[in-house]
Amino acid sequence: MMEKIPTQTGAREQLMSDLKSVIQDAEAWLRHGGQLTGEELKAAKAKFERTLMNAKDDLIRLEEAAVEKAKVAARATDEYVKENPWKAVGLGTAVGVVIGMLIARK
Repeated sequence: MMEKIPTQTGAREQLMSDLKSVIQDAEAWLRHGGQLTGEELKAAKAKFERTLMNAKDDLIRLEEAAVEKAKVAARATDEYVKENPWKAVGLGTAVGVVIGMLIARK
């Protein structure tokens, strides 16, 4: 049974949201850092670190999802080539001819 892979769009949106939060927190920290007291500074630092960790986690999940999709595509391609070797050779030849024609045009 295949494990459900998180959608790249959802993970990408979450990552962008977290990165925006990291930037906003960093800007706020830079603007008000000199005015913060000891406890306020610790709280701001903790919030910034949490947001940064969330962004890192989202990036890792997005990377894992992309790797898993690439593996699935590679397996499907491998199976197709094993089942249809002559079609694969023909397709590879056709792609090579088209690329060669495009290169020769320049």
